[in-house]
Amino acid sequence: MNKVLPLSVLAFAILAFATLLLVILPAAQIRTIEPAEGLEPYTASEERGRQHYVDLGCYYCHSQQPRSSDQAPDLQRGWGRPTTPADYVYDDPHVLGTMRTGPDLMNVGHRMPSQGWHLTHLYQPRAIEESSIMPAFPYLFEVKQNPADDDVVVPVPSEYAPADGAKVVARQSALDLTAYLLSLDRTYPAANRELRDLGYDGQEAR
Repeated sequence: MNKVLPLSVLAFAILAFATLLLVILPAAQIRTIEPAEGLEPYTASEERGRQHYVDLGCYYCHSQQPRSSDQAPDLQRGWGRPTTPADYVYDDPHVLGTMRTGPDLMNVGHRMPSQGWHLTHLYQPRAIEESSIMPAFPYLFEVKQNPADDDVVVPVPSEYAPADGAKVVARQSALDLTAYLLSLDRTYPAANRELRDLGYDGQEAR
């Protein structure tokens, strides 16, 4: 029993040190980071879309962190420069992702700037890429025989279109999610010091 107190004190000291090193100090460091020049806050629609992105678990299969060339050929894949902390200032919570079943999405708004493309892809990924294993999200849409003038009609190939000639119309949730995906564009120049720290020389992939 006489060893319980020293062991408890030691365990608490280790936990306190780990919390300081891994939680408190990084949080203090991040809090002083200014937004990157060229980065805009999310609009209300983009914020709602970001929440849909989280709710749907998109980050389970997609990352948002292009890496430096010494870690992965992300630049050669066309996914953009390595990201820096300043690129994520408005992201709460962060959705960096841990797997890449699908491509990195940090700059998908630059690579695929078409609203129609994203809406079609969300409605039926196989309409865009036949071999895609991404799940479809038809509940983000509705089918209407006579869409209203302010409805956004989704361009769906005939093999995936409703059989009765009705139109696929995007719900607000689909429009918001698409707005968020289109906002993912971090192709503005990053601070040279941050890029040098990542081993990036500023040259685009050829």
